[in-house]
Amino acid sequence: MDETAYRQILSSTVPSACPFEKSILSSCAACSKAEKRNIAEREIVACNDAQALERCIALRNLFRINFTFALGRPHIDGPLPHAQEMRMQCGGLKGLQVMLDDSDQVTDVAELLEMSQQKFGSLSDFPFEQIVRLAKTHYKFR
Repeated sequence: MDETAYRQILSSTVPSACPFEKSILSSCAACSKAEKRNIAEREIVACNDAQALERCIALRNLFRINFTFALGRPHIDGPLPHAQEMRMQCGGLKGLQVMLDDSDQVTDVAELLEMSQQKFGSLSDFPFEQIVRLAKTHYKFR
């Protein structure tokens, strides 16, 4: 299947694609709201909770803004190379988890965001400078 046809089928059948799909598929994080599916011999992750999806999209957008320096980019305006996306997703989630409970095992992204919002307030109030610093320490791309 060519890539264009795949993308068309994907967008029409899975409108709720998980923004942390790469980190979930690589087993660096898990989520109770994630649902794995197969399309054209590829595994994808969809979100089964609209509110959680909205929060995760917002967090991923904030990661993209706050990880620019760590990724050596002046700004991120398009897709990232796989290694940089993994560093941002896995590292960011692990850094946030460490800030909550000194563990870098992200067992539920949805729960992590709920607990983080209780501790820090809105997503924009998260201490991204510390999260990015912890991301470098707790995620190493192999």
